[in-house]
Amino acid sequence: MADSPYIVTLTADNFESVVIDGSFDRPVLVDFWADWCAPCRMLMPILAKLAEEYGGRFILGKLNTEEEQALAAQFGIRSLPTVQVFRDGRPVDQFMGALPEPQIREFLDRHLPRASDGLLAQAQGMLAAGELKRAQDLIERARAEDPENPRVALADIQIAAAQGRTEEAQSAIDGLPIELAHDPEVVALRGQLLFASALAGAPAPSDLERRLAADPRDSEARYQLAAHRVMAGDFESALDLLLDLVRRDRAYGEDAGRKGMVAIFDLLGGSGDLVSRYRARMMNALY
Repeated sequence: MADSPYIVTLTADNFESVVIDGSFDRPVLVDFWADWCAPCRMLMPILAKLAEEYGGRFILGKLNTEEEQALAAQFGIRSLPTVQVFRDGRPVDQFMGALPEPQIREFLDRHLPRASDGLLAQAQGMLAAGELKRAQDLIERARAEDPENPRVALADIQIAAAQGRTEEAQSAIDGLPIELAHDPEVVALRGQLLFASALAGAPAPSDLERRLAADPRDSEARYQLAAHRVMAGDFESALDLLLDLVRRDRAYGEDAGRKGMVAIFDLLGGSGDLVSRYRARMMNALY
């Protein structure tokens, strides 16, 4: 096990490179353990066996919480063993306790890449290009090849949203399995649906711009114009509009300006220069 290329002992020195950076390439499973923890010792050989069996589809990181207390505290570890899976630089799911092997396999399979994910990635590209028919064909191929892939359901929701069927899409996303609730794609999709719903029956951007020029206090026009900007991918312009709304009219849409900014932060993955700058500006406007 010590010589396995799929199992890494984690320290403060290598955590960022192995877990944060590494999880952009493939999922990283972090096992938070301690010498005194008997369930930890029961779990370790199961995780090691699966890391070898899966042959590099994920990396297993072992973190001794007694030696790396700051890292354990950073990720909110309260009981041992705790196992977190990292994707795209952040923890997306976890389990606690020494689960039996079949349950751990089920947990892993929810987060590991599947063959049909390639088709769904192509469908995402078609959606971004506005080629809905080709995207739908790719989704149907993925469904036929791998009907158990939960991301097929996500793709269906994205198609519905792109076609303007926002109520149907919202109902479907509310019915997703609980294990997908905090998936980064689901969080981003909720944000997209928020702005897509705001555009139902909304005027064209040029009309909204004229309304704002005539009356800068027109909160509805400001919010709908921000929604147009989001759907066009112009997030900075949308954030400027929503920040103005936060400053001018917190009551509009039950704090729609702040909620809209938070939704955009989620769409952008919760990090990056744009998110950092506008989160600071939002906090200054609020307080």
